[in-house]
Amino acid sequence: MTSIGGAQMVDWNLAVATATRLVRPGPEVTRDEAREIVAELRRHAKSSEEHVRAYTRMVPDGHEPPDTPVLVVDRAGWVKANVAGFRELLKPLLAKMQERRPGGPGGAVLGAVGGKVTGVELGMLLSFMSSRVLGQYETFAPATRDLPAAANGGGRLLLVAPNIVHVERELDVEPHDFRLWVALHEETHRTQFTGVPWLRDHLQGEIQSFLDQTEVDPMTFLERLREAAQSLAGGRPEGEENEDGRSIVELVQTPGQREILGRLTAVMSLLEGHADFVMDGVGPAVVPSVAEIREKFQQRRARGAGRLDQALRKLLGLDAKLRQYRDGERFVRAVVEETGMDGFNRVWTSPNTLPTKAEIAKPADWIARVHRRADS
Repeated sequence: MTSIGGAQMVDWNLAVATATRLVRPGPEVTRDEAREIVAELRRHAKSSEEHVRAYTRMVPDGHEPPDTPVLVVDRAGWVKANVAGFRELLKPLLAKMQERRPGGPGGAVLGAVGGKVTGVELGMLLSFMSSRVLGQYETFAPATRDLPAAANGGGRLLLVAPNIVHVERELDVEPHDFRLWVALHEETHRTQFTGVPWLRDHLQGEIQSFLDQTEVDPMTFLERLREAAQSLAGGRPEGEENEDGRSIVELVQTPGQREILGRLTAVMSLLEGHADFVMDGVGPAVVPSVAEIREKFQQRRARGAGRLDQALRKLLGLDAKLRQYRDGERFVRAVVEETGMDGFNRVWTSPNTLPTKAEIAKPADWIARVHRRADS
């Protein structure tokens, strides 16, 4: 991996070890209960395929998209999977940061602290996030010995069992219904990428373009990472934000990156909103208590957590992800109501038919651009 002055920029093994050591224990379950939960989540993941495909009509009859593995993991397993993905995705950025490292004593100091210290700090952040993710479709997941992935750098679907159990107990909802509801959301993401062959390469190209244009010195990047980690460790006053209120992602933007980030934001809003729309659309037929689950889950999202949690979410850009669920779902619902599901599915035709960030806020503009021009 990229090194500075002979030392790794990020000690990935230390990041995994730190996160695994700090991760909070999951809810108490017996060994038999754990086996039953894992088996049920696997069944729900399988049954969700049929439900999502029938509802979205994204997979034509007779066409079987590439299969991707379903992994039911604990919090440590989620950490290992994401470190593998980060390690692959950030290679260009870390190589660029190595080229720009300062010379002299400053560069030597950076080389000394850049690996071990940053590995510990990254591990702290991953331990924080590992208790909050219910499921995840890893689009750019490299296969490892312990974590299989689809061929040719495909994806894998992760369901984080202890977090799902924790939330279903916290919300006091029917466990079997909640587990299927979560599986429907994540299966929608899998269908998006397996049913739209060009989507993965398009998204990867945008991310790599964003990283290629990054103009940030290593010390600034490490300092922002350190601020986030210190928020967890109590090194910053509770609720205190970074000085200009921007997230880590926003702090490394150039003018060119703002354009790319706008397109990425629109795509992610579409994907997240579509998944929310689908799991609520499928829900009434297969999840009897879907209305109660949605209401309680939305209240949980709106409440958030304490000031420390909110400050850290801001610094990491996680508050933007919550907006993506809301804005994207509103866009999908408006387009489906106006044009039907097949009309909405024109969004998957090519990168040119993806909505812009402005169109996410104004679905009628997307309909006018894509439908009326095509129909005329």
